[in-house]
Amino acid sequence: MAEAPTSPAGGSHESGGEQSPQSAGVREQDRYLPIANISRIMKKALPANGKIAKDAKDTMQECVSEFISFITSEASDKCQKEKRKTINGDDLLYLARYREVITKTFLFFVFLVNLVKGGKGNLGI
Repeated sequence: MAEAPTSPAGGSHESGGEQSPQSAGVREQDRYLPIANISRIMKKALPANGKIAKDAKDTMQECVSEFISFITSEASDKCQKEKRKTINGDDLLYLARYREVITKTFLFFVFLVNLVKGGKGNLGI
C-alpha cells in the first residue's frame, strides 16, 4: 500500500507541521479581518440611524485586509534587507510615507461615493 504524500518539508497539517498558506488550503474568510469589527468601525463614522449595505461592508473588509497585508509585506521586506526577523513599530512608522497614497485613495473613494449618489463627483469636503 502506498504512503500518503507529504509536503516537501515533511510537515503535515494533521501532525502539527507547518504548511504554507497555498498548501494549507486557507479559507478566504481566514484571510480577512472579522466583518463585525469592520462594521463596528464603519458605524462609528455614521449618524445613529445610518445604515451600511452588506456589499459595502464586504468591500471594506477586503480593502482593509489587503492594505494590512500590503503594509506588512513592505515592512517584512524592509526587515529582510536589514537582516532582521521581527517587524517592529519603527518599521510601520517608516511606511508612513504611504500616508499620501492613503489620503489620495480615500479622497478618490469619497469622490466615487458622491458620484454614485447622483452628485457631480465633488469631494463634499
